[in-house]
Amino acid sequence: MRLDREYGRILLTALLVALTCMLAGVRAGHSEPLVAKFLDKVDVSELVPGADSFGEIRSDIAVVPALKHGQTVGYVFLTSDFVTTTGYSGKPIHVLMAVDANAKVTGVKLVKHSEPIVLIGIPESKIRAVTEKYAGLDLIAEAESGGSAHKLDIISGATVTIIVIDDSIVRAGLKVARQLGLGGLTAELAESGPQKKLLMPSGADVPISDWQTLTGDGSVRALLLDIGQINQAFIDSGDARAIKRPERGNPEDTFIELHLALVSAPEIGRTLLGADEYANLVEWLDDGEQAILVLGRGQYSFKGSGYVRGGIFDRIQIIQGDTAVRFFDKQHRRLGRLAPGDAPSFAELDLFKIPADMEFKPSEPFRLQLLVQRAVGAIEKTFITFDLGYKTPDRYFETIASATPANDVSMQLSGDIAASNPDELSHLWKRIWEQKKVEAAVLAVALILLTGVFFFQMQFTRSERFVYWFRIGFLCFTLFGLGWYANAQLSVVNVLAFFSAITTDFSWSAFLMDPLVFILWFSVAASLLFWGRGVFCGWLCPFGALQELTNKIARLCRIPQITVPWGVHERLWPLKYMIFLGLFGTSLYSLELAEQLAEVEPFKTAIILKFDRTWPYLLFVGLLLGAGLFIERFYCRYMCPLGAALAIPARMRMFDWLKRYKECGDPCQRCAKECFVQAIHPEGNINPNECLQCLHCQVLYQSNSKCPVCIKKVAKRKRFEDRNRIKPILPTDEAAGTASVLAE
Repeated sequence: MRLDREYGRILLTALLVALTCMLAGVRAGHSEPLVAKFLDKVDVSELVPGADSFGEIRSDIAVVPALKHGQTVGYVFLTSDFVTTTGYSGKPIHVLMAVDANAKVTGVKLVKHSEPIVLIGIPESKIRAVTEKYAGLDLIAEAESGGSAHKLDIISGATVTIIVIDDSIVRAGLKVARQLGLGGLTAELAESGPQKKLLMPSGADVPISDWQTLTGDGSVRALLLDIGQINQAFIDSGDARAIKRPERGNPEDTFIELHLALVSAPEIGRTLLGADEYANLVEWLDDGEQAILVLGRGQYSFKGSGYVRGGIFDRIQIIQGDTAVRFFDKQHRRLGRLAPGDAPSFAELDLFKIPADMEFKPSEPFRLQLLVQRAVGAIEKTFITFDLGYKTPDRYFETIASATPANDVSMQLSGDIAASNPDELSHLWKRIWEQKKVEAAVLAVALILLTGVFFFQMQFTRSERFVYWFRIGFLCFTLFGLGWYANAQLSVVNVLAFFSAITTDFSWSAFLMDPLVFILWFSVAASLLFWGRGVFCGWLCPFGALQELTNKIARLCRIPQITVPWGVHERLWPLKYMIFLGLFGTSLYSLELAEQLAEVEPFKTAIILKFDRTWPYLLFVGLLLGAGLFIERFYCRYMCPLGAALAIPARMRMFDWLKRYKECGDPCQRCAKECFVQAIHPEGNINPNECLQCLHCQVLYQSNSKCPVCIKKVAKRKRFEDRNRIKPILPTDEAAGTASVLAE
């Protein structure tokens, strides 16, 4: 035990020394644009043909000049310095791109992403090839068309990822071109003249119209596409595979009839939704948010099923200027019916919320873009787009004075440049938290329940049967709920990223992007102070739950269990500390390399990607789980770098909650033999670095059938009761009974 403590102190000291050395090299208060981190990943000539070197990052905007013989021939930047569009992962997709003085894109390179769809089955080379095709994109034409002058090259199975990349490239390119004045483009400054604001009457003051009036004045706009138009559009696209598979039916039959209305305008919303639904809409919207109503009928759905699988509506988006708004499932509500008696019936009636941070202007024209797909193979699809334009009638607005001074040009320009500050991502994580509030609430309830278990562990562990089934149930929740459903699997990569962040440009926004993971880390930090690492490792780790549940199935199937000899066991558990220190040291040199080496963790394969990976990864996970069938929690005991990372600070815990008798270990070995991870030393001490807080030893601590100390106490109590048992007194002979009692 003394050697174990010394070993822990050495590890902790080494970690603190390394951290101190890192912090000593941090430049106080300095935060470089993200582009600085990725310049070494590409050669400048890949982005700007003919260029031979990078210049210095400009101080006024996160742009790096590309130089040829010392002269600027282009401008290189990272899309995520200017826009925060996110994909399935909820994280920005980092793309390096360059533009020339004529506002044309000269080169594009995908440098980093966290898209799971690319990690499983779709080659990253295909995504990179599509990205690099944006070289030659004319940003002047994109500015004139609102970002739709080019053809979108969709990859089947990665629709959302490609759309996100496209959106990032176009929007970031336009922002840079405007701020630098490339190709004659100018920065879009706030108007200094009169502004328009929606009239917002309430209650009985909201006027009510009818369907015919709203469609007549443009408050409701429609797009009607028949089968003939769709077939002709695919013919015009020139895709031979699509031409061979025309839509079936008469050319005059309706393919889709689409209607659009801005229902956050009170008269439109009150008329179409009715009093009750409009009141619900007003309550749903926060300050600065707008809402649209999309109606559809015909054989094509504008929703599809992508929102069911990934939570994103990938067939529609709102475009205003060079800003695109794509909707998530949490920004969506279904509508049962339309209120006007003269309104037609529709198969799909859906409300969509436009977040305030999108800076959507209801007084400005916008369009709803519809993505129409056609299968061209067993799993391949091709796409074309159609636009439904919308301009809110002027009668819904009032004129107000501009709140922005005409001469406040620097304030306007800084709004775009500020995107390079990671803290500007705050609106993004807030939106993600809003979308995940139900899952976050469920996790919070589970954590409160688990906290209660540990605070009242002696009461909880009185019944061995109850503890067993409670643990089985909680592990199932951890595996199926936290793991396979919510992907809330913590990783050593999170630890490495945290240390990297605090030495560079730390921002809480980056760690708030995944609500469940953040809540779990917060709970881990708290539990380390009270109980050590075992609360997470033993109860909240999905892969740990998978190991334990599969081992229990193995026991039911009578698979023999191997007890590792103590001498071998205590020499194997330091292996995980070595793995962690190796990854930590690598992260000081290259965090990306450390993330690749962190594949020693099977979490991504088994939990995040649900075994949908290539055979080497599956073989590795299979070997670990196979070993766990014979040696319970094999990976947790000997290989887990995350467990090692948590065990080091856990040595500073404030309390020892697990109760022991002085007889534990000498002579009794019951707990040591029944501890399934062998965290109890032969002399009876519990090693907190290895303990998973399963509480089985506390069940034994109170067991009157297994614990020798408890058995002795019960026997002693029984003998005492036998000696002091009072004989029954017969009412017919009270005096004799009294004498008998006194005699005894």
